[in-house]
Amino acid sequence: MHTKHIAFFIPALYGGGAERMVVNLLQGMSARDISLDLVLASAEGPYLDEVPKQVRVVNLAAGRTLKAILPLSRYLRKERPDALISQLNHANVAAVIARELARTKTPLVLVEQNTFSASRSPLMRAKLIPPLMKWFYPRADAIVGVSNGVARDLEVELDLGEGTVSTIYNSIVYDKLKAKAAASLNHPWFQAGSPPIFLAVGRLTEQKDFLTLIKAFALLRKQRLARLIILGEGKSRTELEATIDALGIAEDISLPGFVKNPYAYMSRASAFVLSSREEGLPMVLIEAMACGCPVVATDCAGSGPREILEAEQYGYLDSLVPVGDEVALSAAMLQVLESPVNRDRLVQRAMDFSIDRAVSEYLALLGYT
Repeated sequence: MHTKHIAFFIPALYGGGAERMVVNLLQGMSARDISLDLVLASAEGPYLDEVPKQVRVVNLAAGRTLKAILPLSRYLRKERPDALISQLNHANVAAVIARELARTKTPLVLVEQNTFSASRSPLMRAKLIPPLMKWFYPRADAIVGVSNGVARDLEVELDLGEGTVSTIYNSIVYDKLKAKAAASLNHPWFQAGSPPIFLAVGRLTEQKDFLTLIKAFALLRKQRLARLIILGEGKSRTELEATIDALGIAEDISLPGFVKNPYAYMSRASAFVLSSREEGLPMVLIEAMACGCPVVATDCAGSGPREILEAEQYGYLDSLVPVGDEVALSAAMLQVLESPVNRDRLVQRAMDFSIDRAVSEYLALLGYT
């Protein structure tokens, strides 16, 4: 039996959840007897140096995803991988077209990270994606949603039929995460006896709704001393900084930009806050729990955070608040400071999202059991 050859396709390796997930899957699969290719429209982004050494990185050098269609079809025709796993809806559409142009029978798996009905972009080109998804997604061999909510939503929105989208949870590589969480952190706010620190991590975009988080923090700050760190970079930075200045809380909020090791912050923060308007299955929430960090999250898109937190034996539903409600978010943040949480149980819950489990489920989906 020949060694299986699996290729992953994603536009680039910038610091988002889908990119993090691809790197995690590559790390998990590299421990198995599998030949791995990572095919990128553009070989750039901060996660590039986390790709395991034994993975071959194929740079299509196409820039935008649309321009990657022809080079990807040439790759499929030449290399003939046993399967192609694609991430992000515009890249997924490109992957289906590329396979059809290549005229190969490469099994194709499309992975959907976000709740489709809740993630409509105002950009003109984004308006073209839903009809293209409706047309091309049924041509794939398998479609995966990263949560039950994402999977069911996609079936309804694309008229795919009940049970046609599989659920495979995004996962963490716990050993590596644990080591990074223990790494030293040179930040003046994490001194003994300092005020409690709230942490948020994500791109500075409307989807993450850090504006509501900042307003919630301003309300909390009127009641007690605390600090807020938001790790990430993005186009909303100017608006967020203007709001922070207008609220007069600049001394207590830090926006350091993207950092390579957010886990050192997670393991030391008083609480982690996810304020998103919509998420499929937020990796950062699971990662924060794996670091033993208490969490507060918006009940966004009725899926991701709720699926992570609602397991009855953990009783975390008090940590969920309505989207865009700074008053409720502020109250939940105050509550998490005043009610100690069993950090070992947080870690235990996060372990339900192990990379070994995800790798086994993807291999089973491809028939490689």
